[in-house]
Amino acid sequence: MPATADAIVLFGATGDLARRMLLPSLYFLDADGFLPDGFRLVFTARADLSTEAFVEQTRQALSARPEGLDDAVWARFAGRITYVGADATTPEGAEALKPALDGCKAPLCFLAVSPSLFEKICCSLAAAGVTTPDARIVLEKPIGRDLETSHHVNAALGEVFAEEQIFRIDHYLGKETVQNLIALRFANTFFEPLWNNLTIDHVQITVAETEGVGARWPYYDEYGALRDMLQNHMLQLLCLVAMEPPADMEPDSVRNEKVKVLRSLRRFTRMDAAEKSVRGQYTAGVVSGKTAEGYETERGQKSGTETFVALRADIDNWRWAGVPFFLRTGKRMPEKRTTVVIQFKPVPHSIFGAASLMDMSPNRLVIDLQPDEDISLTLMNKAPGLTQGGMRLQSLPLSLSLLKTYEGPGARRRIAYERLLLDAIHGDATLFVRRDEVEEAWRWVDGVADAWSEAGLHPRPYAAGSWGPSGAFALIERFGKAWSD
Repeated sequence: MPATADAIVLFGATGDLARRMLLPSLYFLDADGFLPDGFRLVFTARADLSTEAFVEQTRQALSARPEGLDDAVWARFAGRITYVGADATTPEGAEALKPALDGCKAPLCFLAVSPSLFEKICCSLAAAGVTTPDARIVLEKPIGRDLETSHHVNAALGEVFAEEQIFRIDHYLGKETVQNLIALRFANTFFEPLWNNLTIDHVQITVAETEGVGARWPYYDEYGALRDMLQNHMLQLLCLVAMEPPADMEPDSVRNEKVKVLRSLRRFTRMDAAEKSVRGQYTAGVVSGKTAEGYETERGQKSGTETFVALRADIDNWRWAGVPFFLRTGKRMPEKRTTVVIQFKPVPHSIFGAASLMDMSPNRLVIDLQPDEDISLTLMNKAPGLTQGGMRLQSLPLSLSLLKTYEGPGARRRIAYERLLLDAIHGDATLFVRRDEVEEAWRWVDGVADAWSEAGLHPRPYAAGSWGPSGAFALIERFGKAWSD
């Protein structure tokens, strides 16, 4: 069994991710009794702050949350904190952490910093002797920009940490509904016989965001929607939908099945670029009743970076042969939404007559990840009332809403990082991404990018507040389907 971590060292502790997600997650873990006795919180960044000043900043940030602060929990939480102002990319900066970690045998290092700093920090930690045999490191995405740079980053990490010590985060895997997808598939007998190309018509995965790129454009302009969202979040969702049943819930059992899916993805070609994909870039428009600038206006100059991608992916194996997977993601969409739609095939023959044929719609399993956490199955039902000339039908949902089912005093929607931090503390890598997963995902995404380049496929404009370029609708309609909006 992996050793339980006895401290977390959070690099980038004054950054946005730490303030919005990581500090609250650690506080809630402490509130729920999940942080071991004596567990230390060592926060570090380049900012020259005292521990007292950092604690006060943390108190203010947590107090501003809707849940507020519990005095007893806060006293315990604040007592665990040490802040170290240092440049961890240098051996001297890493050396400055050692007094705060004196006696710790299994520190958990969380790098909430730019990926360009991963290699330098790892080397500095090794030089300072912070990387014990039971130490672990948690990395935020992205791991590289393509397969080549991913190889480089992973090789550099491998010089300092063994693969079982490296925890690569995709925070979508910490969401309750994503984990519930595993339970839905493999804890219920009636889904498995239907989960194949005999009964499923197609699958849609949508990750829509209302916000633009804003001040993130230096990073985003290098990556774009394909590398920023599709390479990690969306392909992880695809893997969970498409993977074979693992032998058990051991980390490698689950991750082995996900890798098989990625290896079965059909490679994109130049011919596929125009027929099976669409790139887009938002222009000025209106989102949620407010005017929004175009991407190039935010950036301050012309750019060929896509802020929207829609494409068809195919999985070449026995279970999914012939079933298209339609993936769509974009900035400045009409609403913030992450949804997986499993569209089943229509009944082979309707016995209800021509009048009811218009009311018939295929069964559909809809998995909402955000803003709501809900799983619903639409079924055909007789509409109440008297009719002549046939039965009137309507589609009704059976809902597994997490918010409605588990609402009540003290109930709250957990931050995805709570699950992931807890698992990392205990060395459970099930919900983290293995090196070969990362590299197989990059291999497929590189093929898409290469196909775009060979075909000269440039981003098409779409107004902020719309569902992307008109070509995105033509893409799915070309195969006789329609987006589930």
